[in-house]
Amino acid sequence: MFKKFIAYYRPHKKIFVLDMTAAFLIAVIGMGYPVLTRYMLSDWIPNKNINLIIAGGCSLLGIYIVRALLRYFVQYYGHIIGVRMQATMRSELFNKLQKLPFSYYDNHETGTILSTMTNDLFEVSELAHHGPENILVASFTILGSIIYLLTINWILGLILVAVVPILIFVTYHFRKQFARNMRKTRATVALLNARVAHSIAGIKVTKAFTNQELEEKKFEEINEEFVKVRTQVFSSMGRFFSISQFVTDLFNVIVILFGGVLLYLEFDQFKVADYSTFVVSVSLFITPVNQLTMFLEQLEMAASGFERFIQVTEEMEETIHNGAVTLEGIDGELEFSHVTFSYRDNEKVLDDISFKLKKGQILALVGPSGGGKTSICHLIPRFYFLDKNSGDILIDNKNINQYTLESLRKNIGIVQQEVYLFAGTIKDNIRYGKPDATDEEIKEAAIRADIYNYIKSLPDGWNTDIGERGSKLSGGQKQRIAIARIFLKNPPLLILDEATSALDNATEMIIQQALNELASGRTCIIVAHRLSTIKRANVIAVVENGKIKEMGTHEELLARNGSYRILHDLQFRLENHRIKN
Repeated sequence: MFKKFIAYYRPHKKIFVLDMTAAFLIAVIGMGYPVLTRYMLSDWIPNKNINLIIAGGCSLLGIYIVRALLRYFVQYYGHIIGVRMQATMRSELFNKLQKLPFSYYDNHETGTILSTMTNDLFEVSELAHHGPENILVASFTILGSIIYLLTINWILGLILVAVVPILIFVTYHFRKQFARNMRKTRATVALLNARVAHSIAGIKVTKAFTNQELEEKKFEEINEEFVKVRTQVFSSMGRFFSISQFVTDLFNVIVILFGGVLLYLEFDQFKVADYSTFVVSVSLFITPVNQLTMFLEQLEMAASGFERFIQVTEEMEETIHNGAVTLEGIDGELEFSHVTFSYRDNEKVLDDISFKLKKGQILALVGPSGGGKTSICHLIPRFYFLDKNSGDILIDNKNINQYTLESLRKNIGIVQQEVYLFAGTIKDNIRYGKPDATDEEIKEAAIRADIYNYIKSLPDGWNTDIGERGSKLSGGQKQRIAIARIFLKNPPLLILDEATSALDNATEMIIQQALNELASGRTCIIVAHRLSTIKRANVIAVVENGKIKEMGTHEELLARNGSYRILHDLQFRLENHRIKN
């Protein structure tokens, strides 16, 4: 994982080298104060050399001005490196998310993904900037201080050095527990974000059922878990920092006690100037030690965030299952041959499904919810992948596994019950079907989807903002925009997955006319719960418990008096009941 992290510095090598050089010079300049202090106390002040005292002070001011400029450079360009690395990682993560299969999103919540995209990568970028700088400055300052103190008095210097292993032991001992608690924190923050995302997305449902208290209760459960985990973090952090700070405080005790004894005994010509230099230098020594211990918290937070980032980037992509043949200029013949499918092991959703459609034919799938109709639709564009020996899906007599995913999906249009529209304008959402479409093509698609007159009636017309997920539009308007997208895409294969089931009867009739035109001349699979909309289908299949129970035309299935007849008569009675009431 460390090598992967370091690799992100490569595009910024020049700035990084300059940044580290500036950080090194800052550390070198920091050593000037104790050196100058010793000269003043041991020579210039006793000898009353005012010129050297003034020159020394002015020189110190000068190098501090230089250090201020260097610090600006480090702060600015160091953060630039961190932000650019963060942007690179975010782009990689977003691109990866575009390539992950549907199954990944079935098992991972949106809030968790967003937490990795924002919080985790922010911590990583902070480490990218402060990490190398802190390590370089602190290491040089500690090492330089030790060497300098040894030159002043080797006995007192060695006593100070002897305390360092104690500090290292304390750091190592508490690091594992601290790291474990930080990983728990990251996981809990992700759950917290996911809970908020779910609550906001379903706010209309919450208000409709007046379940604000229930949502608050759910949130508080996760919020309390967050407090619990963070309490554990602060407990381990408190133990770590209190003990490590106590060890660093020992340095002051050693200097005061042993330095005072050496000064009292006049041992090895140890003078007041040396003693004062030790006091100043120990402060210089302790600061980077404390800096390194504080850096530990940042390291663990960033490490846990980077670990989650790597986990996503190492997920298996759809492109791993990508074929080699480009699908283009097809007739649109579609065949399922003994297809068996499971989302999870030992839970068959489809069992030995077989059918064949010629170009321009329509297959209607009917049956109870959960029977497997939508799963059949999802397998055609390869939103999910068949295992070996689980049957074949063929387009123009060639297995779809041989086609590239991009070319396969370009030839398939899907209109679902729950239309997803992106935040933006009506034109943007229709153009989504063909990003390079001309205004005339967009207009033609809107006319064919019977949405053009509505668009013209709006004050802002094509540039009307539709709100998040089309919240400013009715269900029928959203559905017609989705249909316009498919007209613009103009695919030879079409899937209508209960495209009108959420609409009222009047709106459904209007939408159905647009769908009929959309399906004309295309090989089409229709999933429908209202049998009145599928009478013109060439073939109707009744799907129950993952199997095709019956297959034939509307008239043939009625004559068999089987499952289709039961569904038909039940709906007929319900429709008559609605009419009477």
